Amino acid sequence: MSLRGNQFRTNSFRDEPKRKTTGEGDRAPKAKTEILPKFNFNDGRLIKIIGLFFLIISLYFLVAFTSYLFTWKEDQSYVLDANGGWNNLFKTQKELETLGIKTTIVENWLGKFGALLSHQFIYEWFGVASFIFIGVFFIIGYWLLVRVKLFSVSKTLGYSFFLLIYISLALAFFHGFFVDSPHFLEGEFGFWTNKILQVQIGNAGVAGLLGFAGLTTLIIAYNIDFKLPQRKKKEHYIIPEDTGDMELENEVKSEPVEFDLNRNLLQQERIAPAFELKNDEETEVILPPKVLGANELIVNSTENEVDSFTETHANQIPLTEIISPEPELIIESTEASKAASLVEQFGEYDPKLELSSYRQPTLDLLENHGTGKIAVNAEELEANKNRIVETLNHYSIEIDKIKATIGPTVTLYEIIPAPGVRISKIKNLEDDIALSLAALGIRIIAPMPGKGTIGIEVPNSHPEMVSMRSVLATEKFQNTTMDLPIALGKTISNEVYIADLAKMPHLLVAGATGQGKSVGINAILVSLLYKMHPSQLKFVLVDPKKVELTLFRQIERHFLAKLPGEEDAIITDTKKVINTLNSLCIEMDQRYDLLKNAQVRNLKEYNVKFVNRKLNPNEGHRFLPFIVLIVDEFADLMMTAGKEVETPIARLAQLARAVGIHLVIATQRPSVNIITGTIKANFPARLAFRVLSKIDSRTILDTGGADQLIGRGDMLLSTGSDLIRIQCAFVDTPEVEKISEFIGSQRGYASAWYLPEYIDESGEGGSIKDFDPDDRDPLFEDAARLIVLHQQGSTSLIQRKLKLGYNRAGRLIDQLEAAGVVGPFEGSKAREVLIPDEYALEQFLNNLNNKE
Repeated sequence: MSLRGNQFRTNSFRDEPKRKTTGEGDRAPKAKTEILPKFNFNDGRLIKIIGLFFLIISLYFLVAFTSYLFTWKEDQSYVLDANGGWNNLFKTQKELETLGIKTTIVENWLGKFGALLSHQFIYEWFGVASFIFIGVFFIIGYWLLVRVKLFSVSKTLGYSFFLLIYISLALAFFHGFFVDSPHFLEGEFGFWTNKILQVQIGNAGVAGLLGFAGLTTLIIAYNIDFKLPQRKKKEHYIIPEDTGDMELENEVKSEPVEFDLNRNLLQQERIAPAFELKNDEETEVILPPKVLGANELIVNSTENEVDSFTETHANQIPLTEIISPEPELIIESTEASKAASLVEQFGEYDPKLELSSYRQPTLDLLENHGTGKIAVNAEELEANKNRIVETLNHYSIEIDKIKATIGPTVTLYEIIPAPGVRISKIKNLEDDIALSLAALGIRIIAPMPGKGTIGIEVPNSHPEMVSMRSVLATEKFQNTTMDLPIALGKTISNEVYIADLAKMPHLLVAGATGQGKSVGINAILVSLLYKMHPSQLKFVLVDPKKVELTLFRQIERHFLAKLPGEEDAIITDTKKVINTLNSLCIEMDQRYDLLKNAQVRNLKEYNVKFVNRKLNPNEGHRFLPFIVLIVDEFADLMMTAGKEVETPIARLAQLARAVGIHLVIATQRPSVNIITGTIKANFPARLAFRVLSKIDSRTILDTGGADQLIGRGDMLLSTGSDLIRIQCAFVDTPEVEKISEFIGSQRGYASAWYLPEYIDESGEGGSIKDFDPDDRDPLFEDAARLIVLHQQGSTSLIQRKLKLGYNRAGRLIDQLEAAGVVGPFEGSKAREVLIPDEYALEQFLNNLNNKE
């Protein structure tokens, strides 16, 4: 036996490796799995089937219960028959006839099973409260099938259990007052429970129990308060014994009476509430400090009364402060009276009087781009919602709720994740959601500030263009009270977004080429032109590209500012930009001196004082308009001038806000060497169009998101606290030309508004008079010939060709500049060569040598 057993075991072990090598045992299951589908219930199919079952059950119960309310009398003979009911549910007609049951026809809409089920729940158990089961089954089924919670399941089960018992018992209690009536309303559970409670605690006890249970549930669910209205309090004050035994009654009002010691004595009208005396005698009443207070004033009192009052009651009442007007107050009052008399005589100063006939541009100059209606249908919204939910379900992420907010170019889907879901897990699925929706520029905001939701921004398949006319025509822009309103466009909720440049107070704009940056600057300029008068606003336009802002040259005599002696108000030369920025710094310092002399803190308060004729123009005071500096391509200035531009820009950004000078700087290269830390620190408001990399987005916004925009005016506005996605309003070049022509055709000022004159400390360059021929380098003539030959004034050229060091080459360039061979330094650009050819250079050198 043992040998056979061993032989059997060895044979079996000997066959195992053969099976492994041949692989026949592995091929059969694989072929089987390819023919028959493999059901894996771990992916949620079983849960969906259970959810569908609960929904069908809830629908079945609804039909059966509703039918029972109308057919319960006809079905009583069957459900209450001794041989009927659940025992004979599945028996045939012949079997029922042998048992003596002649009819099996029931009137319930769902047949015998519906009649028996309804009778069981409604008649024998909980009455009409059984309809609660329908809601419970529907909520659970919807949650399991769609993965969206209509209500909290745990709370639903708890409240349903309470209502089931409470409604059944309450109906039984009230139904008990009617004799010999069927108890299908409360069911047998409520009927017998009420009978037992009535025997134990009586009807009054049952009523008290029901009231207590109902109020307790309301407190638990809603935390309601039971507060009675407060009555007005009455306080009694007793006059001290020296003045008599009279009692004063004072009804103290709920609103406190506030007194300000800094106000004029004549303005203190309400000193204390009125008091009533109980006798008719004329008695001097002195109020205790509880009524008047320690800091309140005694106005209608003479010096004798005050002296007698302090002598008699010095120990009882604290001293009352008596204020007498000081000389400074008298001087201020005389100045105010002078200003009031001037206003009465001449009226308030009107800065618009010089151009009183000026008319602001009309909306007819703008065109309606687009239809003005959002082209997003319900099918697209539902499809995107289902794809988002399905993608999240693939990664076992459940959500409780999802809603959509439709914008002109982007739709925002806000989701509320189920408890326990990590936000970072959803944020990491950005690329997966973009893949499932097959859309560009999906951005996930996790979490959304102040909402407690997670936002998913999905671009619309048919984006709608936002026209400038539709934005400016809104009541929000027409009735705005902002100082410098700029209409940027519409948000993702299709609301017009208007910002106040005076409160920003400076704006940094960045974006790649062709993403709408220049259109955004035109939108800022156009919105200000539609709202402001030429006397209230001046523009300083810097356009290194020389073609973007030339459309506004026609409004020079109305809205533009420039340096004295300059021909063109739109600045394109780098050297003139530096002088203009330094001139704005001088204007800023002069305005601060005016504000200091006027004893005000900002431009708005200063202009209010000047309009009310409280400031004397003979002392240098004048009406100060807002100044907006717009730089279209800041990167070019930083490359050519560098620190010479950055220093005044940083100084203006730090200090110019209070005096009404605001900066709008645009660049298409938001790199760190262009937008330096000094500039970023003073530009809290930043506007980012689409950029090409996350690094550029973080440079401009300090966060990602600008690299995920879809372009064509899609932008993000950062105001320091949160990001706002806006579709920029589109204004076309012909529209800007019409607006400029409309303004330029009207009567304007004699010239543009002049900035303070700025004289460069280093001068505009040397001359032959400043040049000393005796101190020139021996290689001066060789360097001059080299520069004129190549027509390039470069220090590195002299270094390479003459094999010199940097210091000597730099001295040669300085001598050539002083002699007039090359022009001044222009940043990274090569110096301009002032002598055209070698023949002119030889004549120049001969004249120079003859003068020695």
